[in-house]
Amino acid sequence: MAGEKSSDVRLISLFLDMLAAEQGAGVNTLDAYRGDLEDLSGFLTRQKSSFQTADTQTLRDYLDDLDTRGFKSSSVARKLSSTRHLFRFLLSERVRTDDPAAILSGPKRGRALPKVLSIADVDRLLTQAKAATSLPEQSPLQTLRALRLSCLLEILYATGLRVSELVALPLSAARRDARMIVVRGKGNKERLVPLNESSKQAMADYLAALDAVQKEAKKSAAASKWLFPSSGESGHLTRQHFARDLKELAAAAGIAPRLISPHVLRHAFASHLLHNGADLRIVQTLLGHTDISTTQIYTHIVEERLKSLVRDLHPLADK
Repeated sequence: MAGEKSSDVRLISLFLDMLAAEQGAGVNTLDAYRGDLEDLSGFLTRQKSSFQTADTQTLRDYLDDLDTRGFKSSSVARKLSSTRHLFRFLLSERVRTDDPAAILSGPKRGRALPKVLSIADVDRLLTQAKAATSLPEQSPLQTLRALRLSCLLEILYATGLRVSELVALPLSAARRDARMIVVRGKGNKERLVPLNESSKQAMADYLAALDAVQKEAKKSAAASKWLFPSSGESGHLTRQHFARDLKELAAAAGIAPRLISPHVLRHAFASHLLHNGADLRIVQTLLGHTDISTTQIYTHIVEERLKSLVRDLHPLADK
């Protein structure tokens, strides 16, 4: 069976090359597909089968095996999606003459709605972050860290950036005359995102403090190309560091830290826009979603708003 195993390895490599070249799949996406397909290949090898010989029943047995191993329904659904993509690829490349995964059905699961903060909760976070920038008897370095967190929070809620996009913003994003910033997102795709006055002012205050601290330490303010520089390997603030600071801020604002994360604030940005009448397609563009189906997780917000409009404005609605 060594030959079949090496054939599977080759086909996985060809499939991943296609995803990278034709669909612009990023490193994390490719790693996820590789892990799923290597797991499938391992099962098929134990069944004396391979990608080229597996039939539908063998693939059903694989799904049963995942259940036996205790995988959550969400993980099973993802592995099934990887399997379907692979066999469609093999069919299109004429490696196979059939698609044994075409009629497979996965676990039924409802798509979880994102955690959403209220506007009042976000306001409490912003107010707490702002207050921390002017506490008495704190050092210039402590003030700088408070201004950095306030800046991060203002930008995140104003733009809905992914946390990876936020911490890796270039210094050029802080130009005072900039009304839009260019963001490099998933798949190395660029999009324009507007800034509001609060976020621009927060950037200006933070950079002024950063410049003062760097001059005091006799370091050049232009030494880093990042808006949020760090001495770590990446050269900029890490996602994990920001997430920890955000949870500490939440606790200080009287909000349960478990309810707060950078991704929750991204959801708040999208949800509050839609609640106030923004078009779903506009929100899709701002979030950097390639497919509208990803943004449609927020459809319940649009539906609730439409119901309330009919209830409040229709002449025959019950008063």
